[in-house]
Amino acid sequence: MSMVSLHNEWDPLEEMIVGIADNARIPGADPGLFAVDYADIYDSPDEVPSGPYDARVIEETAEDLQIFADFLTANGVMVRRPSPTDHAARFGTPDWTADGESNLCPRDVLLTVGDTIIEVPMVLRTRYLEPFAYKELLLEYFTSGANWISAPKPRLADGTYRLRPPDGRILGELEPLFDAANVLRAGRDLLYLVSSSGNRLGAEWLQRVLGDEYTVHPLEGVYGGTHIDTTVALIGPGRMVLNSARVRPDQLPQPFKKWNIIWCPPLPDNDPDAPWLRASTAIGMNLVMVNPGLAIVDANHRPLIAELERNGIDVAPLRLRHSRRLSGGFHCVSLDVRRRGVLEDYGA
Repeated sequence: MSMVSLHNEWDPLEEMIVGIADNARIPGADPGLFAVDYADIYDSPDEVPSGPYDARVIEETAEDLQIFADFLTANGVMVRRPSPTDHAARFGTPDWTADGESNLCPRDVLLTVGDTIIEVPMVLRTRYLEPFAYKELLLEYFTSGANWISAPKPRLADGTYRLRPPDGRILGELEPLFDAANVLRAGRDLLYLVSSSGNRLGAEWLQRVLGDEYTVHPLEGVYGGTHIDTTVALIGPGRMVLNSARVRPDQLPQPFKKWNIIWCPPLPDNDPDAPWLRASTAIGMNLVMVNPGLAIVDANHRPLIAELERNGIDVAPLRLRHSRRLSGGFHCVSLDVRRRGVLEDYGA
């Protein structure tokens, strides 16, 4: 029986990968990383800081991740972790070289749909070899009967990235590109954010691979940053959390227009002493559903916790002290591999 079985974001969780903070660092700002993450902050890639994170940040993040993993285990979830990597080692192709970043966010690297797990064509050169940290797990899932596929490895030439484009489209359409965190699953319908971490060709490739059983719905013109999970969170059948600063109900694809909406309130800064930050306060709505009645939310984000509880959802408030500095909330730092449930149509 396949160990991979995933149809949505909320069915009762049975297995999850939780990232690690070991050797996490700030990679050098090549043309892609600069265009995607830093062009609005710095004038040149040379101004972007790089190198290892402060040891305290790594230690506290490792502690928070372990508490998160222990909570999942206590709730009957099998927790898996990636292998440590030397992210300072340089690697590359005939076109470019880069150093690495972290194994903090498995959500970006792998996409689980049904009994299939996909290594996605990630946007950043610095994350090109990140799937290697999951190879032992992928082999185990494959042996259990799961389908394991990899998207065409992108070339990521300089022309891939558009620096400060007038139309806001940082990614070109030279080849299919997307991070797995650009995608949310709701049975037969998948939401796909077209942004600086996912282009239109990526959505088209995913649709062809998944076939007629699924429909990939591109969501455009709402948030041009990176991933979808600080803009939209699917928390149960016909229920979602939306970031009002980024998306309106009329912008949602048709299958989602009748869903009940919980509006995410303004969120406080959970890392006010950080010298610089890679994520906005919206990382606070980066929540994980253990089941349709239980959410894991950053303990600092009391307004969101209160709103969820007001709507009948229990909340486990856990800490992730450096989510803005390392650009990873609870949804980012985890990947659901198996949830108990069946494929359904929630957009009818």
